[in-house]
Amino acid sequence: MQVTDRNREARTTVVLAVLCFVLQLTLAPNVGLGNGRANFALVFTACLALFSGGRSPAVAGFVAGLLFDLSSTGPIGLMAFCLTLVGFALGLGARERVVGDLATSVVYASAASLAVSVVYHVAMLLVGQSSSLIDALFLRALPTALLTIVAFLPFAYYFSRVRTHGMGLSGRHASGGLGRPLL
Repeated sequence: MQVTDRNREARTTVVLAVLCFVLQLTLAPNVGLGNGRANFALVFTACLALFSGGRSPAVAGFVAGLLFDLSSTGPIGLMAFCLTLVGFALGLGARERVVGDLATSVVYASAASLAVSVVYHVAMLLVGQSSSLIDALFLRALPTALLTIVAFLPFAYYFSRVRTHGMGLSGRHASGGLGRPLL
């Protein structure tokens, strides 16, 4: 008997949000490449947009961006604006896009990561947080985009492989049992 779990997507979204928020506060400031740091708010928005689609990723991107802005020294609202646009743009496509083609999803997330990183760090240059355009683009934006893509890969793999085979974040299959389902 197949039992559908209607709260599965909501639980997954909440766990993903909490995990990305904790990683943004703990891991991102301590692991860097040049002056770039991974953006887990973008990872959350991209995962949600590529998996669930629709308009809810735009709202989630705004909230994630606002939390990012409040935890950083950048201008309040800049990352919220960028992630709202990314959530909307990536959410326009088909639902569960990451399930169908992992490589295409990584390309979309990579393009979004590069665009957000460039816009954010050029804006930081304009407000005086960077010393030059070379510093903003090559020492901050490119390493940030690269680290964000690397941080996105495990999440994309989870949503494309593990999540589609019936295993949720609880470790239980859709049939209710642990491990492999009985046939």
